[in-house]
Amino acid sequence: MGAISSEVLAELTAALPDGVVLTDPDGLDKYRWDRALDPAAEPPLAAVRAECTEHVQTTMRWATQHRIPVVPRGAGSGLSGGAGGIARGVVVSTERMREISVDPVTRIAVAQPGLFNAEVKKAAAEVGLWYPPDPSSFEICSIGGNVATNAGGLCCVKYGVTTDYVLGMQVVLADGRAIRLGGPRVKDVAGLSLTKLFVGSEGTLGIITEVTLRLMPAQPPAHTLVATFRDTRDATAAILKITSTMRPSMLEYMDNASINAVEDVMKMGLDRSAAAIVVAKSDAGDQREIDTLLDACHSNGCTECFHTDDETEGEMFVAARRAVIPSVERKGRLLLEDVGVPVPRLPDLVAGIEKIADDRQVVIALIAHAGDGNTHPLIVVDPSDPDCERRATLAFGEIMDLAIALGGTITGEHGVGRLKRPWLRDQVGDDVLDVTRAIKNALDPLGILNPGTILD
Repeated sequence: MGAISSEVLAELTAALPDGVVLTDPDGLDKYRWDRALDPAAEPPLAAVRAECTEHVQTTMRWATQHRIPVVPRGAGSGLSGGAGGIARGVVVSTERMREISVDPVTRIAVAQPGLFNAEVKKAAAEVGLWYPPDPSSFEICSIGGNVATNAGGLCCVKYGVTTDYVLGMQVVLADGRAIRLGGPRVKDVAGLSLTKLFVGSEGTLGIITEVTLRLMPAQPPAHTLVATFRDTRDATAAILKITSTMRPSMLEYMDNASINAVEDVMKMGLDRSAAAIVVAKSDAGDQREIDTLLDACHSNGCTECFHTDDETEGEMFVAARRAVIPSVERKGRLLLEDVGVPVPRLPDLVAGIEKIADDRQVVIALIAHAGDGNTHPLIVVDPSDPDCERRATLAFGEIMDLAIALGGTITGEHGVGRLKRPWLRDQVGDDVLDVTRAIKNALDPLGILNPGTILD
């Protein structure tokens, strides 16, 4: 893929309405990085701010004709480097595609990809329904990006992840064809499960321009429990006891570094000396679930245990958990992990990450969707210290190696992107990579869709 001439770029600009194609270097800086801030990201030559499916089709036909690489992008909140700019490529942004309709009878929403997750939730709530997937960044992440990475969130321990709520989609292929997959049907097994294939494909197989989402009745009122522990082993033991006997609607973990980072910002009186805090919710309306949570925490040495059925009070602690990543970011640049293990191996993963932090002498703040074993180690890097950056990079790889050794995964919900691609083979093996590459080649034979993401 060579350089793009000014004539070729002008051809794209002329084919789309005024203001859709951005080529101004200052304006393009926004489209260079996603939130992972991959240092290898390049300024794109143009950004197509599509307003409809037809704009995406036009762009992909042009890109196929001229063999131009294309990076699909939503809100740019991705954490794996999969939406950063690439050399001699263009970005297709869906940020202007923001329509939604909700049908309360069939309990579905048909949404364009540029809407924020929070806006989908709000539209559902207006008719008494609920869209459960809830990444910590739900207020700033797009629904298209959620589908492209199969995002999870705090409620996924009980209610599942994005793929569990995607009934259908419209997707533009590399050659510009727009196809519809699935639809407003809860049960549909006609043909191969292509809808599920595109969920989590990170923009490497096509660009999603519309999604049909399954909604649920409004979530019942929840009871919130917050337990403080002096030892991370006690906290993880409590988590295992909880998950062995019940499925809470939320089960989250914060370590000492996370607690202190949040307390620095929010000043809410969190115990700065605690090794870990566990935040759990039960929405079953069953006192036995509350008793199970209390027993698991007390029998594993919690130093303090608070519980409430006051929604506002409970949401304060959930907000604290959601605030960890931006709070830790104030300490330095982050190398943000997304490793997961089978829940019984969670104590080994937590202990192993603590050892890596000690061995490499780097700060690693650890948070987790503990109920399903998905952790987010946040490695803090001082960009002015090259040796710190070297040690942090080593720790980044060692954490992924540890997760794989424990039978886990290098990514539970953020995607492989470009940053984790070197470790994918170690997890899935050569045969799975060969099948993945065959699917990629069938749908994108020129390799123009998000090259370097998932596959090299």
